[in-house]
Amino acid sequence: MSKTKTLFFCQNCGAQSSKWLGRCTSCGEWNTYVEEVVEKESGKPGWTKKNETANKARLIEEIDYSNRPRIDSNNNEMNRVLGGGIVPGSVVLIGGEPGIGKSTLMLQVALNTNNIKTLYISGEESEEQIKMRAERIGISNKNCYILTETFTQDIFEQIAEVNPEMIVIDSIQTLHTSSIDSSAGSISQIKECTSEFQKYAKQTGVPVFLIGHITKDGVIAGPKILEHMVDTVLQFEGDRNHVYRILRAAKNRFGSTSELGIYEMHNSGLREVSNPSEILISQRDEATSGVAIAATIEGMRPMLIETQLLVSSAAYGTPQRSATGFDNRRLNMLLAVLEKRCGFRLGAKDVFLNIAGGIKVDDPAIDLAIVCAILSSNEDIPVPLDFCFAAEIGLSGEVRPVNRIDQRILEAEKLGFKNIIISKYNLKGLDINKFSIKISSVYKIEEVFRLLFG
Repeated sequence: MSKTKTLFFCQNCGAQSSKWLGRCTSCGEWNTYVEEVVEKESGKPGWTKKNETANKARLIEEIDYSNRPRIDSNNNEMNRVLGGGIVPGSVVLIGGEPGIGKSTLMLQVALNTNNIKTLYISGEESEEQIKMRAERIGISNKNCYILTETFTQDIFEQIAEVNPEMIVIDSIQTLHTSSIDSSAGSISQIKECTSEFQKYAKQTGVPVFLIGHITKDGVIAGPKILEHMVDTVLQFEGDRNHVYRILRAAKNRFGSTSELGIYEMHNSGLREVSNPSEILISQRDEATSGVAIAATIEGMRPMLIETQLLVSSAAYGTPQRSATGFDNRRLNMLLAVLEKRCGFRLGAKDVFLNIAGGIKVDDPAIDLAIVCAILSSNEDIPVPLDFCFAAEIGLSGEVRPVNRIDQRILEAEKLGFKNIIISKYNLKGLDINKFSIKISSVYKIEEVFRLLFG
């Protein structure tokens, strides 16, 4: 048996050392050196394919994947984020805060695929606990197998017996392999266990879902190479004090990373939200100052969101600028444009911005709604309830056009809005006669102010 050789690597910059160092000599960060195995002991292998032969080079025209279509997860939000379904042989990593609902989401996916034999592997819960959660969700499946095991060699033996068509692992940080002489959850164990399941997925065509823990900084625990090894990285976000959860792709080799899936947490599990605009807009009986509705697009999905602004005189020396769900630097830019180009005195005012629903938005098309909400709160004049906005603001104070304006207008029309304000440059090629909603086009912020507040 060959002796195991280990080295220490900085998890911030990748610097290498033969011994542990408190501070990295390359990047200067503290407590970033972690021991990793560079030469493994010869032990029982993980996944090995029988009669394995070397692959041969093939012309790209000769490669046919039509006999391996995407797998329907029977979860429309999951299918949307993955790019149209589960790709055979793919490795998907799902990360999120503790208690956010990762295990519940993947158990629902495993139970919903009735026509697919699924193996749910748990290293954190017992079989009885998983059964109790499945009964609470209220979904039954005769093709879903449960395995409570953390040793990868035993897991692959059970995989050979069950021969599943989809595998869910909860979580990758609890697994360990005999190839590495270190405790479960270490950098080397996570990387080696992921490598074994990646090799299995690619050689057999069975999709593998890996649930991953995150660190206090919000990144997935383990080496950064873990995210490079997998095909798709999904982030499950949300506030545990709210019922809504957001599933978004940070990396996707088979689809767009701008798609968004929204769920609502109930006692009976996660419910798909097919029309997020209804939950992201407060049901108000009377107009309130500082509130404006923006038409945004996440991936292929148009939706309306509510922007809430509070502008007040600074109680202390330095005015505060705070944004929740929006880039704070862009908020400062919009305030500077209003101050310099439009003459509104906001330099001595506190400004607080909140995107309703607990989501994060980076679409520049909500700039006009934020500007209108700022002016509404500053003047203490409410924006009419039936108005919404879709335009970007430039540094000279002009109202700039945004893409896919027709989808934004249709979404506003569907939710009952009577007026939408857009850039006049968006009118080119747009047939306004096919919409029942009134479309107002503007060029400068001053025109919007006169239109709304007289």
